[in-house]
Amino acid sequence: MKEKLKNNKFMIALILVVVVALAAIAGSAFSSNSETVASVDGNKITSDELYDIMAAQYGSSIVDTLITNKVIELEAEKQGVEISDEAIEEELNEFIESYGGEDSFNSALEYSGITLEDFKYDIEIYLMTVELMSPDIEITEEEMETYFEENSADFAQAEEVRASHILVEDEATAQEVLDKINAGEDFAELAAEYSTDSTAENGGDLGFFGKGKMVEAFETAAWALEVGGVSDIVQTDFGYHIIKVTDKQEAAEAVYEDCKEEIKDILIEEEMNANYSTWLEELKAEYDIKNTFES
Repeated sequence: MKEKLKNNKFMIALILVVVVALAAIAGSAFSSNSETVASVDGNKITSDELYDIMAAQYGSSIVDTLITNKVIELEAEKQGVEISDEAIEEELNEFIESYGGEDSFNSALEYSGITLEDFKYDIEIYLMTVELMSPDIEITEEEMETYFEENSADFAQAEEVRASHILVEDEATAQEVLDKINAGEDFAELAAEYSTDSTAENGGDLGFFGKGKMVEAFETAAWALEVGGVSDIVQTDFGYHIIKVTDKQEAAEAVYEDCKEEIKDILIEEEMNANYSTWLEELKAEYDIKNTFES
């Protein structure tokens, strides 16, 4: 279920944004004076019209989402399930990492019109669901061993290199930076001063990456370096790079004992994904739910 919900988090959070909009519109739609939200050649478009259209398109799904979230919140309270701020932040950081960093993540939020608080709320509901469902799921050693045998290649350690870079827009600046590095100045400090991309604040650190993950010229230069080595100027479509390799990892076959906990988490998530709809309907049946939206 984790992967399923993660893949849909932006969609769910977007629905929550629409809920906020509907709530605001509803306040004026049911008031005595409908507000004008736009006009064309003096012809008014009112909040009543906007509400009617949005309610028709999104109303049922939004109300169902609100009911689901409320049921999960009430059940979590009943069972004493509390989600810490630290747990929410940890999950949030996983999302940020999967989007390639804070800049990319924030851009995705901004593009979708989603607030960070909406996103965190959705994470909290997800974590509540995990806590409520997982105690009823039992994974056997045999199931884990079978999964490992069928997917061992996914757990193998690929050969990877860790590198930092300094990216600038022109060759003259790149040469200036390279001269300073050769003169003994600190690479990370120069990255913070000169680099034009988001890695500057982290000393240019790109983390570990395998072959085929970077553009050809960058990859060729990085993999040719020894740990601690610094490249000459490397030109790509992004600009001019100076690369420093900081670590390397050799390829290694997967070992079952090292993967057990990860495999168990995966199998639990698969079980939750398969049983979520049934679990939710059974849970809803325990609550007195009245939905008057379409009545």
